[in-house]
Amino acid sequence: MAQKLSTPTAAERERAQKIVAELYRLYPDAKCSLDFTTPLELLVATILSAQCTDVLVNSVTPALFKKYRVAADYAAAPIEELEQDVRKTGFYRNKAKSLQNTGRLLVERFDGEVPSTMAELTTLPGVARKTANVVMGNAFGIVEGVVVDTHVGRLARRMGLTTSEDPVRVEQDLMALLPQSDWLPLSHMLIYHGRAICQARRPLCEKCTLVALCPTGQQTMASNGAAEVKSPVKRARTTKD
Repeated sequence: MAQKLSTPTAAERERAQKIVAELYRLYPDAKCSLDFTTPLELLVATILSAQCTDVLVNSVTPALFKKYRVAADYAAAPIEELEQDVRKTGFYRNKAKSLQNTGRLLVERFDGEVPSTMAELTTLPGVARKTANVVMGNAFGIVEGVVVDTHVGRLARRMGLTTSEDPVRVEQDLMALLPQSDWLPLSHMLIYHGRAICQARRPLCEKCTLVALCPTGQQTMASNGAAEVKSPVKRARTTKD
């Protein structure tokens, strides 16, 4: 039986909004890190980004996008050739298969165009909620959820915004805490913060201006003998300009 979602308290929502306000201050220009010019390019890049850095994906996609311009190109590509074209991104056999089958389904069901709804996108091979949210939000400006990748999940747990390891539950918890206008920017900003400060192996809590709002950061600083950290958030804003 699915676990019943709890309703956040006013205090929990207030703390989440303070975190987001500081993230807006820190990363005012945060955006999708994958390079793309069309919905198809973003869909392909997001599929390739699984278990791979965005930097590496961006090094592969210029040649890929020049060679495969429309969905039918992926559908018709010899699988061995497509595998070699995406080999550097890792798990290349599965990714090439997903791209080829996605190309075929786009041609067969959607006239070669990338659909813009969650229900349609998640019928494509290799596309779950995370990828669908990336494409919908960044290619179509449609925000129905929060993109939960490894950075977002890790930071949300460390900051006490969720206790779940399940990406879908993490997404639901974040959506319950924050207004819809913050859902897409939140993902970008947490990814930026995860790379710059809240790193997987050793979070740089001593450099983090969110430490006063972060239970994990407070514990880390206390274990290091640091004095109580007061909130650094000043002139905070709850919505992006």
